[in-house]
Amino acid sequence: MRELEARDWIRCDETAKQMLSRVLGDRAFLLLPPPLHRVPLRAGNVVEITGSSPTAKTQILIQSAITCILPKTWNGIHYGGLGKLVLFLDLDCRFDALRLSDMLKHRLLEANRIGNGAWWQLEESNVKNCRSALDKSKIVYDEELYVSCMKRFMYLRCYDSLELLSSLKTLHYRIKLQEACGSQVGVLMIDSIGAFHWTDRLSSSLALDKNNRKSLSLTNVVETIVQEMKKLMQVHSLVVIATKATIYEDKYPTNENNLKLSSNNDLLGNASSKAQQPPFREFMPSSWQAFVTHKIFIRKSGDHQSSGQQSLSAYSLEWLQPQLSSIDRFIVDDSGVVIVS
Repeated sequence: MRELEARDWIRCDETAKQMLSRVLGDRAFLLLPPPLHRVPLRAGNVVEITGSSPTAKTQILIQSAITCILPKTWNGIHYGGLGKLVLFLDLDCRFDALRLSDMLKHRLLEANRIGNGAWWQLEESNVKNCRSALDKSKIVYDEELYVSCMKRFMYLRCYDSLELLSSLKTLHYRIKLQEACGSQVGVLMIDSIGAFHWTDRLSSSLALDKNNRKSLSLTNVVETIVQEMKKLMQVHSLVVIATKATIYEDKYPTNENNLKLSSNNDLLGNASSKAQQPPFREFMPSSWQAFVTHKIFIRKSGDHQSSGQQSLSAYSLEWLQPQLSSIDRFIVDDSGVVIVS
């Protein structure tokens, strides 16, 4: 009996060959929809999307998540998705599940070429007013595909840093359950990584029992979070996308700042160092800053007049790392994020 228990305890979950084939077998570039299309991403990249509130950061996460959970093809119809599992950690507790559902339905209708971007087609009264069964079938999305996509979206809500740490420690087990059902993880999304920053800063350390454990200061908490995410990325091939709200930002876009700094400080020889400064005040600890590989900055850029004479808020997106010369301008309508220039 004891011998059987010992064998069960040392029995491995997978062989080294299986682990290497799983980790190294899917290192292809991850092409996300606009406005994140400028730089192809691959497993191991950490993207930080920074902007004041609101600047459509969560909308960008939702649109990217839909591309991940959609299949590439389904019943002969091309959807252009990745068919991957999405892990969504909601830290500011403002995620709108209905918005995710509506945008997913719109993508399904659009792929079938029966949606025109107007949600009146989905209203029950319009379905009842259809004259024929053929008309009804044209405005109804594939429910089986819809359910299949929603099953690939894993949502977790955290109310403090300790819950975030607990969730990160259990993600490996959750991912293994999903992979057993045939779904491979693609993206880990964290909405508002700095949501607990000020709470943790006020309570700089938590009282622990009398032992030699390290106190949970702000820096130690963030370091532990980064370590847990690194452990997860070593085992699973995934991309991390995190949003962060700003506490202060400059008046002008970064490209304009760079030009001004270059002209004013060229004689002093320090233009290059100042030009690399971000257009916002960084408040996250250095352990998180070193963990990030790609940085995006979003700011509001006035209103945009749509074709229906409706004024929508417009936003500008700029890549800070790697630094790109182009700035994308986009709006958010019923269908999602739309590039306008």
